[in-house]
Amino acid sequence: MASLYIHLINDLSYAQTYYPKSKTVTYLNYLASQIYQKIYKTKRVEKNRILEFFSTEVPLIVYEYRRYLVYAFVLFFSCVGIGVVSARYDLDFVRLILGDYYVNMTLENIKDGNPVAVYKSGSNWGGFIAITMNNLYVGARCFIYGIFLGIGTFYVLLQNCIMLGSFQYFFYQQGVFWESVRGIWIHGSMEIFAIVIESAAGFILGASILFPKTYSRLNSFKIGFKNSLKIFLSTLPFTIAAGFLEGFITRYSFEMPHWLSIFIILSTLSIISFYYLIYPFIVHKKITEHVPTV
Repeated sequence: MASLYIHLINDLSYAQTYYPKSKTVTYLNYLASQIYQKIYKTKRVEKNRILEFFSTEVPLIVYEYRRYLVYAFVLFFSCVGIGVVSARYDLDFVRLILGDYYVNMTLENIKDGNPVAVYKSGSNWGGFIAITMNNLYVGARCFIYGIFLGIGTFYVLLQNCIMLGSFQYFFYQQGVFWESVRGIWIHGSMEIFAIVIESAAGFILGASILFPKTYSRLNSFKIGFKNSLKIFLSTLPFTIAAGFLEGFITRYSFEMPHWLSIFIILSTLSIISFYYLIYPFIVHKKITEHVPTV
């Protein structure tokens, strides 16, 4: 296999030079990555399998499907914009999306001087468990519904983005936008980012059915499902961390110093952004530098 791998790399280099936009390059690149991983896994190394999964395997898959992350983020910002515009020009839109009870409760909280008081309801552990389970459910829907050719994923993403856009604009209308940001995005940075990544996984799943490339549709689906599932699983620690922050930290956001809430928001956003947007390029570069050439 190692010998054939060297020949395969030569063919890939030739194809990249003379046929850079052909399906042959895509096919050979996939074969090369798969064979490299098989050769690499046969080595007897003392490494934690979970650590290997998060440090190498997932970043390489994210790099391979990086364009789907771009699609997911473009759709995310576009759909949030729809929510903002709808809330601005239709005064009843927020009530339609969030419900009268929630809107009236939030208005009362704003009058009482704490716009995000809703996060203080319930116990720490109870809130953490309930919120985490709900976020895991939403994330699973974003991923699994990709089997409906990606349309199901888009529908779930659209729902949540419109809700987010109208929700934030509602606080803007009430003049407490900054107060809401300080509270909501302490946990929202990881929670929302994870949903976008899970949506990208759903789009990958749908694309594996729609665009099989050089594979049979069944084999393409198997490959797409396996890789998208790994991306989805990688988001679970971030979703759980977001639930912990919402259950234990967000409830104190109104009392904590501004610098502390900003620090938590930027820290959580930086961690998850680095892992999915920067680290995959670092791992890919490191791996390709160790690929033998002839």
